[in-house]
Amino acid sequence: ENREEMLNSKSNRLTETLEEANKLFDEVSRPREAALDAQFLVLASNLGKEKANELHSEMTAFDTATFAEDLLTFMGINRTEVEENDSEPGGFLPSDAWLKVGEEALKYLRRAPTFHYMLGSFKSDPPVAKQRIERQKRASRGEAKRAMPAQLKKMEESHQETTEKEVERILGILQTLFENDPDTPISFFDFVIDPNSFSRTVENVFHVSFLIRDGLAEIKVDDYVLPIIEPTKSSRGRKNDRGPGARNQVVISLTEKKWK
Repeated sequence: ENREEMLNSKSNRLTETLEEANKLFDEVSRPREAALDAQFLVLASNLGKEKANELHSEMTAFDTATFAEDLLTFMGINRTEVEENDSEPGGFLPSDAWLKVGEEALKYLRRAPTFHYMLGSFKSDPPVAKQRIERQKRASRGEAKRAMPAQLKKMEESHQETTEKEVERILGILQTLFENDPDTPISFFDFVIDPNSFSRTVENVFHVSFLIRDGLAEIKVDDYVLPIIEPTKSSRGRKNDRGPGARNQVVISLTEKKWK
């Protein structure tokens, strides 16, 4: 009923009404009274919002040009060099200008890095398309249960075949490198580490471990006590040699920090 009076900027009617409602709320004891108080709070909030919108604020609006000037100053721009390098847009910015902005933005925009795949040092084959299994409409529950172990076994065999194929491909690369220059040792780290992908590096070490296990390759240390890898001269003899002390295997720890 007093809407126009409460919206008047020179009137304190809205404040007085809120103070009166606060006093009445102390005597609330029934749910209906509490609901009326909540309804009043909604009406008072809407009126307060309308009253605030009608006020003429003296705050300055956001000026994009001023912001750009302040940003360039923060990036370390030298205005004396701007006039000289007018023919080369962006050439007057310091080399670490955007790095400085990024380091400052990190303080306010903390986000976890997104995960994405990267190509490795070895060119991998495209993934094998899964065969579509046609479902039988009238298959009984017992037949479905009997078919499940066969499907799982088939999936395990497919995964094993992919691993064996990758191991054979890496062995071929190792043999080719060794045949092209047999007098130059092949660094184990240069062979397995992908400088652009930590996960791909772990996969390479995993696949090379099969070559060591089966005696198809061996790891030695050079004069600087750094590991080198080379294919074995007699793959068959080494693969069948299972005697004690014939080969030693170790477990290495490779963290992302060490990889970098």
